[in-house]
Amino acid sequence: MNRIALFLPNWIGDVVMATPAIRAVHEAFPAADLFAVGKPYVADVVEGSPWFKEFLPFNKSGPRSQRLLSLAARLRHEKIDAAVLFPNSFRSALAARLGGAKTIVGFARYGRGFLLSNRLEAERDARGRFVPKPVIDDYNRLAMALGTTDPGHRMKLFTTDADEAAAAAVWQRFNLERFSKVVAVNPGAAFGASKHWPGESFADLTRKLTRSHDCGVIVLCGPSERDIARSIAMTSRCPRVFSLAEEKLSLGLTKAIVRRCDLLVTTDSGPRHFAAAFDRPVVTLFGPTHIEWTETYFDKAIHLQQKVPCGPCQLRVCPLDHRCMKSLTAETVLKASEQLLARHTHSTPGERRAG
Repeated sequence: MNRIALFLPNWIGDVVMATPAIRAVHEAFPAADLFAVGKPYVADVVEGSPWFKEFLPFNKSGPRSQRLLSLAARLRHEKIDAAVLFPNSFRSALAARLGGAKTIVGFARYGRGFLLSNRLEAERDARGRFVPKPVIDDYNRLAMALGTTDPGHRMKLFTTDADEAAAAAVWQRFNLERFSKVVAVNPGAAFGASKHWPGESFADLTRKLTRSHDCGVIVLCGPSERDIARSIAMTSRCPRVFSLAEEKLSLGLTKAIVRRCDLLVTTDSGPRHFAAAFDRPVVTLFGPTHIEWTETYFDKAIHLQQKVPCGPCQLRVCPLDHRCMKSLTAETVLKASEQLLARHTHSTPGERRAG
């Protein structure tokens, strides 16, 4: 195979979980040109990677150049030999088939089995329901179906010079070098409000961390989460807590900051996986979602989830009282954070560029 299209997952964290499989394809076919195909907003996740020749945007609601027929024409122009479909959508399989790929690897879901050359089946229970299991393992199955060895579970990301320069500017602006440790907290979650931990709890945690440790805290955020980050920093009433609310935001900046930090405390969202990809300790706060779906076997991670009768519900918005997240105390999260801070040390920022 000389040219392979890898259709990336639609969620930021899932793209990170696909990196072991992507790396395995790159290593199994070192002479092949790999093309990343995906939503435009996930492009920065794999930016800086040496694996891909080019990123091809694929978005049904984007400009015509990003839609199905245009992508298929581009794949035909590139003479794609094979396609690996990480998303389960019918559109991804149709684009690969119309794009001329002879080998198309994917899970036979949503009526697209006839479009695939290598059809995989998802695990179901006796009632036909999907069994919660790590998606990273399913992504690895796709790579192995193409002909790779077992990819393993070591996720990997890269930063660019621009990412590092932006992170260095943040370090300088907040004078973070004065702290022996820097902790990042990530309160957002694109999935929905049900994944959010209360802002007051995040503020309480940051206050406790800075009082018990010689550390600074950075509150991460996306463009739609600036108010949340700003509020957490203000509510903490601590001069050692800083937010990115006023910064020029990008996924690249978030990657570079997580790479530099000694610990990440986060909701179950994309940046959680940035930590594992850069080998940084991470405490993840789970509420409505099954931990099993996004388990990555990372040995520097602690998962926290309160057992409640109504969960995990997998709902984007809680119809009740959000007890799964509200009952998770700052003291519990602090204890887990301190365990990881005591157990793991960090190299200086300049020593690491890739995960």
